[in-house]
Amino acid sequence: MELPRHLKSTIDTRSFVSIGETTFSILFWDLYKSQLLTTSGKYPVVLENDKVLFSINYLADISSDDLISRTIDQWDHLGIPSEEYLTYLPELKNMWPDIKEGDNLSLLIHQGRSVFYFNQQYIGVINPTEFGQIFLAIWLSENTSEPNLRRELLGSITHE
Repeated sequence: MELPRHLKSTIDTRSFVSIGETTFSILFWDLYKSQLLTTSGKYPVVLENDKVLFSINYLADISSDDLISRTIDQWDHLGIPSEEYLTYLPELKNMWPDIKEGDNLSLLIHQGRSVFYFNQQYIGVINPTEFGQIFLAIWLSENTSEPNLRRELLGSITHE
């Protein structure tokens, strides 16, 4: 199924409601800020009806290889069998650029497809519904390596 033309340009966030946001830090270094948004204002969503947008604003440089390596580390932490994600690695390698401080990488899940944007510009799509689920699990699974980030992304912590 062909991706609609409007999804192949830039992200239109006007129909999205923020669920939560957080900053990921190691020791004293802030590495990125992330935000979870949905069209229903709720999470989890009904994928047939709602869209999910997960946006990461980078506060430090990270190479594409390092980004993929850290993604694999997190999938391994979650106990996701490698055969569930190995087929996606070549696609991610071709799609994800080296990140510089100030860059944004976003995932839009639309009708089960995972559409990636770099600095709000379309960079590619991964069609199997399972990919979006295992990618978001890095932050949103109950078994995430960063439970405080999960709570903040899901709006469970109020910021003062």
